[in-house]
Amino acid sequence: MSYARVLCVGLVGVTGHVVQVEADLAPGLPTVAITGLPDTALHEARDRVRAAVVNSGRTWPNRRITINLLPATLPKYGSSFDLAIAAAVLGSAGELPLLPLEGVVVLGELGLDGTVRPVRGVLPMVAAAARAGHDRVIVPLDNAAEAAVIPGIRVRAVDTLHRLVTFVTEGSPLLEPPRTAPVAAPSVPDLADVAGQALGRRALEVAAAGGHHLALLGPPGAGKPHPGI
Repeated sequence: MSYARVLCVGLVGVTGHVVQVEADLAPGLPTVAITGLPDTALHEARDRVRAAVVNSGRTWPNRRITINLLPATLPKYGSSFDLAIAAAVLGSAGELPLLPLEGVVVLGELGLDGTVRPVRGVLPMVAAAARAGHDRVIVPLDNAAEAAVIPGIRVRAVDTLHRLVTFVTEGSPLLEPPRTAPVAAPSVPDLADVAGQALGRRALEVAAAGGHHLALLGPPGAGKPHPGI
């Protein structure tokens, strides 16, 4: 097999879009080409993913590798595509039967040693997967609790590329999202205390969910929410 496809999600602002990560192997000078409007971090994925695959005990295919991110007209940002790219490359090389990942959204950044590191924006990414009809996601272990907030989604986690490979090849179980004990609500101002201001509240919620900066502009008395809230 020289072609494989794995699902991922890309963020444009705070909006998630399901992305198909395609990998194709062809004869020719060994090289890796990434298409589909990738940014600098994605171009650097070539070296991260290669090192992670080799250091996880797998063989990197010594062929011409083309990785395409569909839809090709959508800009792609960040390192959350690393794990999906690794799975697609190994699948196209015939080392990884990808049937267990059919319809599964895969997210995660890879370290050179094969560890799967957390990424930012997992909450809107998983929400986008749910809107697109995908109810299974694999995320970095440190993002699992955040991903599990989305209802109707089966979340499983990985801490290494090796764990994902053994899940696909041997059926080894993935990690469950950590169970956290209920925490008493702190006695601080809450968005529920703000009367009206639906647009301002929505902006605050989106910024908090994605870890983004936020600026509220307007003359005094215009009704901006209190900074303490």
